[in-house]
Amino acid sequence: MPVEWISTLVDCIADALGTESFVVKGIMAILLVCSLCGMLGSLVVGNRMAFFSDAMAHCAFAGVALGFLTVLLSGGDRAMTTWAVPLIMVALGVGVGVSMVYVRDNTGLANDTVIGVFFALAIGFGAMLFQVLRTKSTFNPETFLFGNLVFIPPEDLLFLLGLAVVVTPLFAWKYNQMVFASFNPTLARTRGLKLQLNNYLFIVILALVVNLSIKAVGALLINAMLVVPAAAAAILSRNLRQMFWLTIAFCVGSGILGFALRNSVMLRVGSGDPVPFGSSGIIVVTSVALFFGSMIASRIWARFAPVLGFKPMPRNIHRHIHDESCANDHPFGQCP
Repeated sequence: MPVEWISTLVDCIADALGTESFVVKGIMAILLVCSLCGMLGSLVVGNRMAFFSDAMAHCAFAGVALGFLTVLLSGGDRAMTTWAVPLIMVALGVGVGVSMVYVRDNTGLANDTVIGVFFALAIGFGAMLFQVLRTKSTFNPETFLFGNLVFIPPEDLLFLLGLAVVVTPLFAWKYNQMVFASFNPTLARTRGLKLQLNNYLFIVILALVVNLSIKAVGALLINAMLVVPAAAAAILSRNLRQMFWLTIAFCVGSGILGFALRNSVMLRVGSGDPVPFGSSGIIVVTSVALFFGSMIASRIWARFAPVLGFKPMPRNIHRHIHDESCANDHPFGQCP
């Protein structure tokens, strides 16, 4: 069984490093999630899709609720929950992402309006089912929001590993085309690139990463990892290639550093033992601190680079060339 194989691998690594298995599982989950978010983050920020990715993360709440309800109505057990909930969640997430693009293209409404409608639908649907799930199942909304890095089950780790195996080569195959279509859609069209296909493919990949990662790390962490490291990388990058690799480095670095600080950052309340802060929250705060550190470093470099004989960093390297058809090429991108 793949789950047993993952458990055995984690135990072997933990024994070799002389640490606990939950530490190994947490680090593996962070490496997988942060690497995937780092790959997608540069395009999310470059295409101004931060609100879209946030909506996708919260739409997963409806997918989780629908998945648990389906298992309850069918009389399924925990084994069915393991595969049914992620499957339904991913299917609903992909459907919502594609539907947002379709509604936007066929109504002419502004991007934020369409996203707000589906955002309200997903949250309302999930809240509608919450009372039933709280009474009849073990569904915990806190796990959805903040994740469970310390006690992540091996099946969630298996889903993340499978996601990385599928998404990484697919994204590597289409990445140049996606960047080209984002930077200059008119030129990309003259070169024969299928812009609409690439846009839909990126939305599907984003939906897969968001929905399968949320069950392990939570909506708060997944949305922050998609936006904040890429924003920090955009400040320090001279070109899109640097932004891509810096985003991955910042994402993985803040994830590992935040997880390492989970036992060091505690708060003593009253006369009891110190209470540790949440792992996901520490990672998010670490990434935001990295963002402000990038701003300070950029200002310092701009001040002293000419004195030292270096060129200052360019600004807004992720912007593309606008044209009349740009809104049709980027359903939820830069253009209003």
